[in-house]
Amino acid sequence: QVQLVESGGGLVQAGDSLRLSCAASGRTFIFTRYDMGWFRQAPGKERAFVAHITSYPVSTYYTDSVKGRFTISKDNAKNTVYLQMNSLKPEDTAVYYCAARPKGTATYNYWGQGTQVTVSS
Repeated sequence: QVQLVESGGGLVQAGDSLRLSCAASGRTFIFTRYDMGWFRQAPGKERAFVAHITSYPVSTYYTDSVKGRFTISKDNAKNTVYLQMNSLKPEDTAVYYCAARPKGTATYNYWGQGTQVTVSS
């Protein structure tokens, strides 16, 4: 099994920055064999894709609404993926989830418990 633990959420004002972290672990889990993603779910809405980073070669993808403001990165030595969020807007308010999928597959199999990000205007 794979365990994903997010941290770094909080309450900030519009224009502020936050960095989310997601630490991955598991008895047979090999971080470099997984693509990692961030998703978010706002109140009353469905969970939506935010950003994604592939295992190797490393590529990143973002939903249009966060391009230029959010940056996804990872540290293979720490089995951790990050989401740097700058110029936050009230519409970024959501629970943010980390997810993992085996390289080359289409479905995220593993999910964290989520971390709340609230952006006040």
